[in-house]
Amino acid sequence: MSYGKKSIEIPKTIVLVGMMGVGKTSIGRYLAKALGVPFKDSDHEVEQASGCSVSDIYEMYGEDAFVDVEKRVIKRLLDEPPHVLSTGVGSFIPQESRNLIAAKGISIWLDAAYETLLPRVKRRDHRPQLEQGEKEEILKQYIEDYYPIYEEADYRINCDNQLPDKTVLKILEQLR
Repeated sequence: MSYGKKSIEIPKTIVLVGMMGVGKTSIGRYLAKALGVPFKDSDHEVEQASGCSVSDIYEMYGEDAFVDVEKRVIKRLLDEPPHVLSTGVGSFIPQESRNLIAAKGISIWLDAAYETLLPRVKRRDHRPQLEQGEKEEILKQYIEDYYPIYEEADYRINCDNQLPDKTVLKILEQLR
C-alpha cells in the first residue's frame, strides 16, 4: 500500500506503546516502511542482548529481570538515529521509562478494546504474562491498570477492528 507522496521527516524515534495483541509489531513494520526508517522491536532486541527468549527470561529470572533488561535496551535504542520502535506491554509503565521516552522519542499509544484484544491474545501462546491464570481476567486487569498510564502518550490511535495499514494512515495523519 502506498502512503502518499509527501514524506514525513521524524526528528525522534517513534515509540509504539500499548497492550499485547494490539498489533504494535505489525503496525510498526508498516509505519517504518512508510517513513523510510528502520524498524526495531524491543522484545527482539532484548532476546538479542540476553541470548534467550522473552519466555525463557520470565521463566528463569522472572518479570523484574525482564523489565530491567528491557529498560536498558530501550534506553540504548533511543540514543540511536530515529526509527520506529515497538515496545512490550509494560515498557511505558515505569515513570522513569515514560520520562526517557518523552525526552528522546514520540510516543504513540495504539489503543484497542478488550473485545478486539482477547481473540488475538488467545491465538498466541508466547505471552508469558498471560500464563499465570485465566487469560481473560489477566488481560482485563492489565487494561484496568495500564490504560490510564498509556493515556500519557503523545498520541492515541484507536485501532479497533482495522488492518495495520489503516492504522498507519491514522498515525501518518497525526504526525503531519
